[in-house]
Amino acid sequence: MRRSTVAAAPLALLALLALLAGAAGAQTRDAEGLQDQVGGTVDEARRTQQELDQWSGDRGALEMRYRTAKANLAYLKERRARQQEKARALDDAVAELDRRLDESGRLQAVIQDTLSAVLGRLEAAVARDLPFLPEEREARLAGLRRELAEPGTQPGEKLRRLLEALMVEAQYGETVEVAPRTVAIGNEEIHADVLRIGRLALFWRSPDGKRVGTWDPAAGGWTELDGGARTIGRAMEMATRMRPVELIALPLGRIAPEVTR
Repeated sequence: MRRSTVAAAPLALLALLALLAGAAGAQTRDAEGLQDQVGGTVDEARRTQQELDQWSGDRGALEMRYRTAKANLAYLKERRARQQEKARALDDAVAELDRRLDESGRLQAVIQDTLSAVLGRLEAAVARDLPFLPEEREARLAGLRRELAEPGTQPGEKLRRLLEALMVEAQYGETVEVAPRTVAIGNEEIHADVLRIGRLALFWRSPDGKRVGTWDPAAGGWTELDGGARTIGRAMEMATRMRPVELIALPLGRIAPEVTR
């Protein structure tokens, strides 16, 4: 019994040592595993923090882009409103121009009729007037007729030309002149000097100064006067500035009868 007990003691000791060694190995392995686990957790936390930092930066950039886009949107909306207002103003201007073009077309037709009517009255007035400067005045009227009939000429230019002709005709009433001309007295033609006193009267005198006459508006022709050669001669000298101007009495003759229209 004692030998068995003594023999069993080393075996128990060996078993205890083996158990302690196994426990120590297990603790070592557990420590290493725990260290690995802690290291993995730290790495994961580091990566997570890096991702959080990156996300925070991306979020800031996205917020900045959002605020910029929002500001741009407000600017674009305001600019769009201004452009729409300009577009409406342009539409109104185009509509107004269209209206004016239509009105201009109607006015051109009215102006053309008015100009033609005024030219007709001017031609009638020249025909009834004293027969002075016939070639010049007829050439002016012929040019006006061609000008008014030209479709390519602007109404403003036609009006200007007509007003110029009216002004020239009006100025004839304020001037006095002496010009050579052939006058017909009955069946006789006489080369004479003709005195025009405005639009009031025409007098003629033969080159020798012995025969004088006037234009008779009532008869529509030249007539010879029995007297007045000296007075008409003095008037011609004053018209040509060969004599100082003074008051003289001229035989104006009869007034032409008014034409009933």
